[in-house]
This record gives sequence, structure tokens and C-alpha cells, in this order.
Amino acid sequence: MGYLKNLYHDRNIIMQLAKNDFKVKYLGSYLGVFWAFVHPITMILIYWFVFTVGFRTMPIDNVPFVLWLIAGIIPWFFISEATSSGSSAILDNSYLVKKVVFRVSVLPIIKIISALFIHIIFILIAFGVFLFYSYPITIYHLQVLYFLFASIALVYGISLITSSLIVFSRDIGQIVSVLLQFGFWLTPIFWSFAIVPFNLQLFFKLNPIYYIVEGYRNTFIYQRWFWEDPLLTIYFWVVTIIIIGIGTILFKKLRPHFSDVL
Repeated sequence: MGYLKNLYHDRNIIMQLAKNDFKVKYLGSYLGVFWAFVHPITMILIYWFVFTVGFRTMPIDNVPFVLWLIAGIIPWFFISEATSSGSSAILDNSYLVKKVVFRVSVLPIIKIISALFIHIIFILIAFGVFLFYSYPITIYHLQVLYFLFASIALVYGISLITSSLIVFSRDIGQIVSVLLQFGFWLTPIFWSFAIVPFNLQLFFKLNPIYYIVEGYRNTFIYQRWFWEDPLLTIYFWVVTIIIIGIGTILFKKLRPHFSDVL
């Protein structure tokens, strides 16, 4: 609760730094923020073309493949971008760590909020695409806020760990990139979970990102509440809280040494 109070107290400077971080990413390019949408949209179009035209993938559960893909890949874009940028939060803002009396623990939050700007726009785009395909907005869509919060909590815990360790070993950044690649292929983003043999399904469900991706699909497509999967929900939050706890302890122990190493 004390940490949440500190976040609320520093909310103005956090938002300002998040906006600055967002602008700096595209500073100097002619198209600016437009580049934030080029890569994700290109990926969606490529997967749609390969699986729909090339492999002639049929609609999954009577849902057009492009809708099924969008619902799963949008949360992944946010998790991947926020985790990558959150891992480098301290390195990218070393001047705040070394020369200014600043609450360093908010730096990962700043990176996450910066990534959140684009994610919110993609969510709105998803609503528009589903409306175009005659999928009406229902009360189930409210839980996108819940899964958005779940995504932020998970990424924040991971970022606390990785941003602390990367100060002492730059190899952590490469390890994070490799693990994100594994996470992309092991999460049912563009392939259906139904093809997984029953005896292996539990293994894939241990991936906390599975909960979020399926949650977005339950929100946009299947109209299923998150509490209808109580065991999976409990598991996700237990894992997330443990990750945040480990990240907090690690961050506090390593924080006094950041300025010396940087």
C-alpha cells in the first residue's frame, strides 16, 4: 500500500517521463509514431496471409482467422514491448540513478506506461475490426481492463528482476530477447490450443502469458468471464505475486549498487 501511495504521489512526474520516453523512441524519424504501428500491423498481415492464403487455415470455432489472431497477438505485442523496454529502464535513465534523488523503482513503470499508449490504440483498433465483422460490443468487453491490469502486473514483476540484473550483466538483455522468442512460439497466439495433446496441455498452461492471451480471446470472441476459470486465475496471480515479490526483494538489495556500476 505504501508503494501504491508513492506511485500516486509521483503520478505527474511518472506520466511526464512516460510521455518523454514515448517521444524519444521515434525522435528524428520522418514518420514518427507511425513506426510504432508498422511492425505489429505487418506481422498481423504476414501471419494472416501465410495461414489463410498459404496454408488455407479454416476459421477457428467459426471465427474468422484474422479476428482470432488479432485477439491473441495484441496482448503479446504489449507484453513483449513492455518487457523489453522495462528491462532496460535503469540503463536508459542512468542519469536519474546517478545524479538525482529519484525513486528508481518507478522507472520500469514509466517504460510500461510508454508501451501502454500504443497498446490502448491497438485495443481500440481491435474493437473497430470486430465491429466491422458484425461482432457487437457486450458487457464481457469490460474485462479487457482486468486483463490489461493483469498484463501490467506480470510485466512489472518481470521488469523489476531483469532491470536490476541487467545493470550488472548486459547479457540479461539478450537472454530476455531469447526467452521472448520462446514465449511467442509456446503461447497459442497464431495456433489453436486444441491441437495440443491432452497430456501436454498443463505444461503450456504453466506459461502465465497463456492466461492473458486466452483472456483477451474470451473477452473479444468467446464471451467468457475470467472467474469461470478459477484454478487458472488463482495460479496466474500466485505466480505474478511471487514474481513481483522476488523482483522487489532483488531490486532493494541491488539498488544501493546501481550508481557505482553505472
